[in-house]
Parts: sequence; C-alpha cells; structure tokens
Amino acid sequence: MELSIQNKYSNSEPVISIRGLYKAFGDLEVLKGIDLDVFKGENVVVLGRSGTGKSVLIKIIVGLLKQDKGSVKVLGQEVIQLSGKDLDALRLRIGFSFQSSALYDSMNVRENLEFPLTINFKHLSKAEINNSVEEVLDAVGLIDKMKQMPSELSGGQRKRIGIARTLILKPEIMLYDEPTSGLDPITSTEINELINEVQQKYNTTSIIITHDLTCAKETGNRIAMLLQGKFLRMGTFDEVFDTDDEQVKSFFNYNFIK
Repeated sequence: MELSIQNKYSNSEPVISIRGLYKAFGDLEVLKGIDLDVFKGENVVVLGRSGTGKSVLIKIIVGLLKQDKGSVKVLGQEVIQLSGKDLDALRLRIGFSFQSSALYDSMNVRENLEFPLTINFKHLSKAEINNSVEEVLDAVGLIDKMKQMPSELSGGQRKRIGIARTLILKPEIMLYDEPTSGLDPITSTEINELINEVQQKYNTTSIIITHDLTCAKETGNRIAMLLQGKFLRMGTFDEVFDTDDEQVKSFFNYNFIK
C-alpha cells in the first residue's frame, strides 16, 4: 500500500519525477517499477535495508547509471536523453554528499573547498572564492578548521566538510548517501540537524538515502520505504509506520533507537 503524496510542498511541479523505473544487474532485479515525485524545498527520505537499491536510485538520478526502463526527469530534463555536456551542466545543479565524504587527503580543508569552484567557475576572483569558502564553513560550523587536513578531522567533521564542499556550488538539489553511517548517536544527531539547517538556509530539495530510522524521522518531510525493489509505504514517518504489515513492523522494531 502506498500513501498519498499530498503535502505542503506539492503545490508546484516536481523537481524530480520518476515513473516506472526498473533496474537489474544480470538476473538480480534491484528496482521493479518505482514512482516518486520530489517537490521544491522538500526533504524526502528513501528508507530501506542495505542492498535494497537505494544508492542505485540516486546514481540513476545523476546519470551515473542508466535505467533499464522508465523515466527520470530532474529539473524538467529527461536524464537518460542528455548529452555529456548537458549532463555535466545538470550535475552542477545537484549536490552529492557521498557516504565516505570523498575529501582529498592531500588537500587541507580550504583547498578541498576551493577545488570545485576553481574547476567549474574559472572567472571567480580570489576574494569571491574566499567568501564562498568562509560562508559554507560557517554554515557547517567549522570555520576554525580551514587549515586542517582531513586526517586531523573526526568522522563527523569530515561529513560536515563533505557537505560544505557540496554546498559551495549552491546546488538546487542535495542527494545524501547514508549521511549518518558510521557515526556515534550524538554526531548523527548533529548531522541530522545540519541537513535540516541546509534545507532551511539554502531552500534545497533533497533526497536522503538511509537505513537509519532516527535519521529518517528527524530529517524527512516524507518517507518512501523501499523493500524488494518497490516503495511499500510512503508518507510522513508516523504514516509509514502506522501499519500492521509485518515487514514494516519488523524493520521498525529491529532498527529504531528512541
């Protein structure tokens, strides 16, 4: 059973629109005909166990993988039909926060943040780059770590810097891949709060991929529960888990930390 998608964000055209999406790897069917709309300013959590196809979904959204069947429109463009140049242009409007943070170990924090700006916006002055670096470091609360190397940061700090490096390009869409994975409960709460702060400050539209129920509850305006290649339940956190479905109840009972 899938619940209504109607919510306070759904008064406009969806920023991401997915219809009839299928993806298999050989005989392994990963996505089996999923539909999803994500609206401007909304945080949607795609919730499911490891190996259920959550990361495959966001790789298709950014064109790193091609679907077998179905439609994926992002910011009004059919991703699979884009040329390499147009796909690169679309990706500049999408921020991808990797599970590993994906920082360059040989660069300090400032250099890690400067790098995407100097690669993509060669016209920027040194002052403009400095302002951008300071703005995003302030946004993630790590302005004092500018000269630190990644190896000198905690896991939570690396996650924050990874988010800052994504924000520096001012994306319209944020994709978070397991943002609390490997973090202790206190640091996880800080990252969840940061995701919500990014939504409010930058008016981003976000998909948050997670198996962490606390993350889902704290960050998701809407939850889409992915099970066996399909969205089994969709709605607010309470709506998704207000069911007698044993598959959903067992997921809740096993995973949730109050």
